[in-house]
Amino acid sequence: MAKRRNARDFDNPQLHGDHPRPVTRRDFVAQGFIGGAAYTSAVSLAGLLGTRDAQAALSPDLSGLLQNPCEIATNGAGKIPFIAFDLAGGANMANSNVLVGGQGGQLDFLSTGGYEKMGLPGDMVPSLNDPVLGQSYANFDLGLGFHLDSAFRRGILSKVSATTAANINGAIIPARSDNDTGNNPHNPMYGIARAGAAGSILTLAGSENSDSGGNSMLPMMLYDPELRPTKVDRPSDVTNLVDTGELVGILSKNDATAVMESIYRLSEAKVGGVNTNVAADAAIKQAVNCGYLKAADIADRFGGVPIDPSEDPEIVDDVNGIFTTAEFNAGGRDGSEFRKTASIMKLIMNGYAGAATIEMGGYDYHGGARAEGEVKDFRAGQCMGACLEYAAIRGVPVMLYVFSDGSLSSNGTIDNSVEGRGKGEWSSDNSSTAASFFLVYNPTRRPTIIGATPEEQAVHQQIGYMSADGSVQRAATPAANNVPLLVNTAILNYMALHNEVGLFSSLFPNHGLGNAAMLDSLTAFTPICNGTIGNPI
Repeated sequence: MAKRRNARDFDNPQLHGDHPRPVTRRDFVAQGFIGGAAYTSAVSLAGLLGTRDAQAALSPDLSGLLQNPCEIATNGAGKIPFIAFDLAGGANMANSNVLVGGQGGQLDFLSTGGYEKMGLPGDMVPSLNDPVLGQSYANFDLGLGFHLDSAFRRGILSKVSATTAANINGAIIPARSDNDTGNNPHNPMYGIARAGAAGSILTLAGSENSDSGGNSMLPMMLYDPELRPTKVDRPSDVTNLVDTGELVGILSKNDATAVMESIYRLSEAKVGGVNTNVAADAAIKQAVNCGYLKAADIADRFGGVPIDPSEDPEIVDDVNGIFTTAEFNAGGRDGSEFRKTASIMKLIMNGYAGAATIEMGGYDYHGGARAEGEVKDFRAGQCMGACLEYAAIRGVPVMLYVFSDGSLSSNGTIDNSVEGRGKGEWSSDNSSTAASFFLVYNPTRRPTIIGATPEEQAVHQQIGYMSADGSVQRAATPAANNVPLLVNTAILNYMALHNEVGLFSSLFPNHGLGNAAMLDSLTAFTPICNGTIGNPI
């Protein structure tokens, strides 16, 4: 029966009767009291530039110093761009969005009761056809199986072209995690960096000012203080990363670079004659001098280069842009999430950063109308689709990894409102229905699932499985009941795309995923490049 309630703005904060009042920042993000960005941080030029190979047209005696000792980084080391979506609060992933079945894969259908627990009434289960469209509810237009009416799927398809969609594939990992807490070590950023991802400006970015760049924590075994993500959640954060100052506007780019070089030489001569009387004398002088040298490099590489996502017509344009002007400049949560996504994808797809987290708040959406979850999931799908389409425009591959802290279930009550779409309302937290998934776009072809037969491919596309009643089978994979091992599984699949599974155990010696045969069983795709995207397979 339809359940009547007073209409509410779905982006307003939600207090749950079965939850304590929010106390921590993560509580506030999950329940929508604050958005995915809560802080503003100032950043220093010297601290942002990490390590990259020299590309600037500096004087020959200085260009060599960009590698040693100043160590300016390569343009992403040629690795596949990586973006994680951290849906804070416990979002639905399985079956109302991405299909999850039994041991045989996504099409090894569960019981009607199992699907009902995940918000699908008996007349919308994946084994049936939509009576209006005449299409199966089990849809594989994006390679990975989604429910035909999945809000994620509808959002993605609203932003990608048919050509882009044809080159997308993915896999899902049924895996439990704790409900309503940012203490799940879900975030793989530091492991992706260890696997080689880096950028020409910084290694990692995140839309939240936290150690992980998002809501969920990172596994402490991966923590490296030098890799802490730089906060980016709006266009001005992108432009501030490479602020060339007023000098480039007054002089030509070449003249500005020459001035910065001269400042470096004056500093080197002046500082070299000063004794600081501290043990770290040499390191202090190197840091000062490298700051000026890196500023000269930034002036040379970015003077006059448009990096503001709001001014990129491939991103924002009423005819050809991924976002219309109205979408991008909208008030409320829609506009802020679109601007955040545009800023991150501009950095990642252009090689300015190697990997990034996009945190989206308010995904603790049980206890409200089903419509609330549908609206928020559709928005998340739009942001995923924007990243995939921008990768296609830039002609680069990308891997998107989507996770949330816990999950939820339905009691079967149907929301027949327009946005509720006749689906079951989300009534409570339920970690047994949780899952994470990833999508991969490849410019040259759809990524190929491992396996010589459809049956083999099915169990590589769904890494793990659920019982007939819709609960994660904890013994199915190492990741099914262990969040740090879920992270390692995501990193393994990132390395597999580069044909580097053989390096996984040496880079992560205590990975906990088992022997070589087990690693193969946890891998979804055949490689799309040999080491770097410059060597496609």
